[in-house]
Amino acid sequence: MLWLAGAFLSYNVARHYTNMAIDDSLLQTARSIGRQIKPQDNGLIIDFPHALQLLLDDDSDERLFYTVSLNTGGIIFSNSELPALQSHLKPDNQIVFYDSRIQNESLRIVSLYFPVEITQQKKWMHVLVGKSTEARSQLSKEILIAIAAPLALLIFAMSFLVWWGINRGLRPLARLQRRVEEHSGQDPSPLQLDDEPEEVGALTSALNQLLSSTNESVARQRRFIADAAHQLRTPLAGLKSQTELAMRETTPEGLSNRLTMVHTSANRSIHLVNQLLTLARSEPDSAKGMPRVPLDLAKLIRELTAECVPRALAAGMDLGCDTDVSEAPMHGNSALLRELFTNLIENAIKYIPRGCNITARLSIEGENYVVEVEDDGAGIPDADKERVFERFYRREQTGNGCGLGMAIVKEITERHRGSIRLLDAKPHGLIVRVLLPIKAE
Repeated sequence: MLWLAGAFLSYNVARHYTNMAIDDSLLQTARSIGRQIKPQDNGLIIDFPHALQLLLDDDSDERLFYTVSLNTGGIIFSNSELPALQSHLKPDNQIVFYDSRIQNESLRIVSLYFPVEITQQKKWMHVLVGKSTEARSQLSKEILIAIAAPLALLIFAMSFLVWWGINRGLRPLARLQRRVEEHSGQDPSPLQLDDEPEEVGALTSALNQLLSSTNESVARQRRFIADAAHQLRTPLAGLKSQTELAMRETTPEGLSNRLTMVHTSANRSIHLVNQLLTLARSEPDSAKGMPRVPLDLAKLIRELTAECVPRALAAGMDLGCDTDVSEAPMHGNSALLRELFTNLIENAIKYIPRGCNITARLSIEGENYVVEVEDDGAGIPDADKERVFERFYRREQTGNGCGLGMAIVKEITERHRGSIRLLDAKPHGLIVRVLLPIKAE
């Protein structure tokens, strides 16, 4: 396509300028003829030099045809009667070129007028000069061949260089393709290429990041399934044992005690399942499916604190709320954020002694909201501050906890592009500090 377009364009440009040269030659000949005819006395005199006569009467392929006439009628002289252009029969100073045929031969003709005075009357002398287009056509063919042949070689050489360059440039991609095809889904090692160009290096890096995140996701899911199966086995086995023992009881009191234990085990299993489902919803892999809506974090903290007050009072504790701002607008998932702060407050109620105090605070620090849940209980040793975020880790084996609360809190915080830290309260106790960005990313 490039070769055809280039040849066509070059040919037309060359033909245009060739025609201009031929037309200029015809015009000069017509003017030379017109200048040789001069008025004298009551008529016209024709004064042709011998050289001009030879040029006009040449028998070669370049032979000229001419006709000179007056606009009032009558041919002054000619060697062939050329057809006049109908639109140029009226005398004027315009020069007109056109194509015509005579005796089955194609001609290029120029038409022009010269003013003359005969017997003190102004008249117009019409000069027509034509030349065969055969030579022009032959010249056009020679030009086309002269242009097309080198252009074809150039296009062929360019196509070969492009093909060679593309194949050479795509070799690293072909090697990367083979490495990806040979790479096992169970192999966590990154892809490596020797002497890879910068562009392929960026692609390899992106693929390695994708493989790394996929491996982490698969490992996290496997770990979650294994932990869930292990943790569910214990309460379900206990529930089955208590049910079997209840079926053997013969006294109403014993049956009632066994059913109470069955009910406790069932509640524990339900709580564990709910926690597992919440943890699954808060996993990073489900981030794209997490709806974010505008919400008021200050209002959410106040409502959750109010909801937890009855449980705190029943446990013999004082629960309060302290917010530095009346409104705290942000974008987030309200259900997950409620789960986050509910877990923090309930953990404090569950694990600190009676008579202690719990305070939920909200403030602004830079471009983040800061939510703190502080208690004046025994606190957590520094060695355990990071471990409490691990799944199913429990510092104390008493109570009905399943060791997922703080893991859920961390996952939800990270889902909202935030961070969480455990700090020591003064003089004693624990502060759970959560930072959430004000502007959603």
